[in-house]
Amino acid sequence: MASLIFEHLKKVYPNGFVSVDDVSLSIEDGEFVVFHGPSGCGKSTILRMIGGLEDITSGKIYLDNTFLNDILPRDRKLAMAFQNYALYKYMNVYDNMALGLKLRDLPRTVINTRVKTAAAFLGISDILTKKIRSISDSERQRVALGRAIVCHPKVLLVDEDFAHQDDDLRKDMIHDILKINKELGITVLYVTNNYEEAVSLNSRVIFMKDGKVIEDSI
Repeated sequence: MASLIFEHLKKVYPNGFVSVDDVSLSIEDGEFVVFHGPSGCGKSTILRMIGGLEDITSGKIYLDNTFLNDILPRDRKLAMAFQNYALYKYMNVYDNMALGLKLRDLPRTVINTRVKTAAAFLGISDILTKKIRSISDSERQRVALGRAIVCHPKVLLVDEDFAHQDDDLRKDMIHDILKINKELGITVLYVTNNYEEAVSLNSRVIFMKDGKVIEDSI
């Protein structure tokens, strides 16, 4: 199960700017949910609050009935895809994908199985020994997603910055994320300011403006 509940979520910055204003939502296990709106509408801030990268001014977030507000980011059973992929160029693909698991002191056999399974799923088994600097942008994108799914997250958070690529890379990325959602059953929250993309994914779309949800296509 990986359901999310937001109760009257609010984020106010020290300068008084209200980024998220009383947002209440319920997201079901296995959903692919798109957050759409103009820059500054609060959609990315919501993802960062879920991930524990932004403090919550008020309101509550629950993951499978677990109160998330005070749980450290590393303990939230979530994964987030970053714009720069956050990969170490001096390391090979395998070690990049395994890094988070090694930091958790998982057994070597478990790490090996998870990395190779994720690599096969994403079609990058043949580049596991290659250095990050020597692979293509599309492959780096898949490595970043692979590093996320080897941790067996309940929810994958994908910010719009991750998708600021050329059209081919963007299409590849969306294909991979949809595959992760449908075949692995991982709940996905995807942020975009591209309206055509948002409505073309045949998914639930949360439309936001000025920190508020103005429409929910559910």
